[in-house]
Amino acid sequence: MDDMLWSPSDQQSQDCLLAHYMNYLREEEIGDFSSYDALWAWSVSDKDSFWRSVWDFTDLIGVPGEVAYHHDDDIRKAAFFPEAQVNFAENMLRYQGEDEAIIFHREDGARHSWSYDDLQQTVSRLQQAMRDAGVSQGDRVAGLVPNTAETIAFMLAATSLGAIWSSCSPDFGFAAAMDRLAQIEPTLLLCADGYYYNGKSFPSLPLGEELLEAIPSAQKLVYFSLCDDAPTATHEDAISWEAFCAPYQPQELTFTRVSFDHPLYIMFSSGTTGLPKCIVHSVGGTMIRHKQELQLQGDVQEGDRLFYFTTCGWMMWNWSISALMCGASLVLYDGSPFYPGASRFAEIIAAEQVSHFGTSAKYIDACAKAGLVARDVANLDDLRVIFSTGSPLAAAGFDYIYNAWKSDLCLASIAGGTDIIGCFVGGSPIDPVYRGQCQKRILGMDVRVYSEAGEPIEGEKGELVCISAHPSMPVSFWNDEDGARYHKAYFARFENIWHHGDCVELTPQGGMIFYGRSDATLNPGGVRIGTAEIYRQVEALDEVVEAVVIGQDWDDDQRVVLFVRLRDGLAIDDGLRAKIKGQIRQNATPRHVPAIILQVADIPRTKSGKITELAVRDIVHGKEIDNVGALANPEALDHFRDLPDLS
Repeated sequence: MDDMLWSPSDQQSQDCLLAHYMNYLREEEIGDFSSYDALWAWSVSDKDSFWRSVWDFTDLIGVPGEVAYHHDDDIRKAAFFPEAQVNFAENMLRYQGEDEAIIFHREDGARHSWSYDDLQQTVSRLQQAMRDAGVSQGDRVAGLVPNTAETIAFMLAATSLGAIWSSCSPDFGFAAAMDRLAQIEPTLLLCADGYYYNGKSFPSLPLGEELLEAIPSAQKLVYFSLCDDAPTATHEDAISWEAFCAPYQPQELTFTRVSFDHPLYIMFSSGTTGLPKCIVHSVGGTMIRHKQELQLQGDVQEGDRLFYFTTCGWMMWNWSISALMCGASLVLYDGSPFYPGASRFAEIIAAEQVSHFGTSAKYIDACAKAGLVARDVANLDDLRVIFSTGSPLAAAGFDYIYNAWKSDLCLASIAGGTDIIGCFVGGSPIDPVYRGQCQKRILGMDVRVYSEAGEPIEGEKGELVCISAHPSMPVSFWNDEDGARYHKAYFARFENIWHHGDCVELTPQGGMIFYGRSDATLNPGGVRIGTAEIYRQVEALDEVVEAVVIGQDWDDDQRVVLFVRLRDGLAIDDGLRAKIKGQIRQNATPRHVPAIILQVADIPRTKSGKITELAVRDIVHGKEIDNVGALANPEALDHFRDLPDLS
């Protein structure tokens, strides 16, 4: 098939962990499955056997109990491992020795690494310091932090005590950070003294001290050094990392084991339509899902090296650092991915012999537009898997990776969300990759496509739903005592069925195509159009850096309006408009062609880099955004106000 871009060799299929897992099921007489699709069908029909086998095969540390899955007609009341006792940090810190566990690359070129023993000893000292500072089971510990080894160690020390971790990126402003952290009332705060981005340093210690002063529950702010020219602390309850740990010597770690559904992380929604939702994820659900997804779907093996470009405000940080549980080393980077040039990440991948690289679809598109041919500037022999997420990866992005990076690797376009701290669809190391598709539905996730009327459909666009319980469903929303916000977020659309809000299509190959958020779906003349269908065509043009498309209410219908950000020095004219429309008409349908195309200087996006179509739509319709602090570049909204062409 022309759209098949890669298929594993027989040797690759035999060597991957998914094949070992299938052999394990056969040898243990649990099940004999000849294909991924057959395995998936069993995994969603026999949850007890499947999740028990995942616990055993991935060797989770803890007491599982006798019951792996307790069914309830209300999927929110179903329970996984209800008798289990586990600790997240205990599983993360299972490896010891002098091999490098965490390698950190600072934007200015500095490199630091910690061995597994270094990590153990650092966590031990932090654990003692936190315990003496009064941190205990159920307390919240929060960070306004860059993606560094110190951040991971602090999180592990907190969770070793049964505390709950939450984090934001240090580029959040005061209001955005307060909207999140004040809701959860943390006992202890962590920040760096500053961070680097695009060749400049930015102080973050003053913001940490401002939060310490403003959040009554916060007893102390611990800060660590990252920038050479950062300010010094002035608040009496701000203490340096060195002083916080100074009284303590490394000793044997202890771990507070908790129930499977005990809170581990509090994650935050984007918050562009009001206060961010505080999404509580469990210790056990996070662990078993991450081990399954990283090992079975992503083939992260002991001795591998995973480099995922993410901030600590995006769930991919939580997902990727779980590779420590798999015996893999982490390669971290904090700063601009294009500093000092587009080849920066390819060079790190080569230097660190990275086996798994993760990034966003936007990064891949930006590399393509920059003309980066990674295979010409770096040795990518060790690279086996590239993960892409954050937004749908266009078919052209698949072509670019296989042409400009490496032809022999598994390009796993994965999709899920903060809501499940994991994926609905993702990779399969034993199956081909087809351009424009996520490979497979994730094992254990009974993902279907429903029509607007709530009927299952195949071969056409519809709503992504999950029709049964899964371990990483949120425990709750923080401060949502009656569960009303939780129900509204996921179960208001279809009774007792998780509705995720993505417009998707199941493919004949067993994969899935994403067309964008269903709440941003366009509907001109009653025809549903996914926004990603337009982006795939527009962003393939060399002149266009990025775009945002909305449906504008017009003349008792809806018209499609496209905004484009062009390369520096270019200006929209009739010729370029005609070229854009021709590209869309030729590769989609006439219905997809925008009625209006306008140029803007910037496009608003969330802190995790996602374009905010709904914010643009609201501004165009004269509505104000409730929480502009949730945006990475709120000033971009000004480009969409009072445009004469839209009046």
